[in-house]
Amino acid sequence: MNTTIRDVLAKFGQLPVSVDTLADDADLYAAGLSSFASVQLMLGLEEAFDIEFPDSMLNRKSFASIAAIETTVKAILDGKEAA
Repeated sequence: MNTTIRDVLAKFGQLPVSVDTLADDADLYAAGLSSFASVQLMLGLEEAFDIEFPDSMLNRKSFASIAAIETTVKAILDGKEAA
């Protein structure tokens, strides 16, 4: 999952630094993630994992770091499997 998130981030995040240089807990907004890029990232993640982000998870905290994204995606997948 981490590799897929990093791939999607590299494709849609428009970061001025290589995703490979970022720690899982690095602040993506401090690394240059813009609001527009975060929307593109969300759409890329939805496609990659066949999920839909609920409105309650559409916030800065959900996309703050690779670790936060992974936690959010896992929560959505767990909820999806339970449905």
